[in-house]
Amino acid sequence: MRSRFDEQLEELNNNLIEMGALVEKTIADACHALIEQDVTLAKNIIGQDDDIDQKERFIESLCLQLILQQQPVSGDLRLVSTVQRISADLERIGDHATDISELTLLLSTTQYTNKLVYIPQMAEATKKMIANSIKAYINKDLELAQEVIASDDTVDQLFDTVKDVLVKRIRDSADSSDQAIDLILVAKYFERIGDHATNIAEWVIFLLTGIHKDDKIL
Repeated sequence: MRSRFDEQLEELNNNLIEMGALVEKTIADACHALIEQDVTLAKNIIGQDDDIDQKERFIESLCLQLILQQQPVSGDLRLVSTVQRISADLERIGDHATDISELTLLLSTTQYTNKLVYIPQMAEATKKMIANSIKAYINKDLELAQEVIASDDTVDQLFDTVKDVLVKRIRDSADSSDQAIDLILVAKYFERIGDHATNIAEWVIFLLTGIHKDDKIL
């Protein structure tokens, strides 16, 4: 009975790792498409969102099966609960990659008024956060999870910088206001991606300690 349960846990774990790798690549591609104004790549990202959604639904279904059929307790229940919540955050990150790609299509009709500087920095920072949050889960690395949470401040600061620069551009030049507004939205999506990577790191801490930031314990 336990061997079957262990097999199901391994399947769950492997699917989450696969989903994490898929989301990491999607964010990297979304960033590249944005910077290079690559319409074909942006469209591919939008089309691939269903793959991430399907993976999340499969993980959700497997988690529910394990809870109902195996009735896990203690550490096993924490693991299943953590995977379920991490997959939900990964799915939202995938949605934001699609949002960014849709804006990339809008932005592709004209050249950028100014070279993108801070948004690519945000993209790199959030990509690193996602990669490290998944790595923290795989390696059960508490310290790395805490580093991910701390690095969210950098993303927030970059967002504030982007917003200030683009708001000034809107005030100075009405001709570039539409582009500036779209880029603010792009930056906001990257900021939200950072928040979801932070959530993943917090669930890793919950998995390892039984304590979440809201002091919920299973």
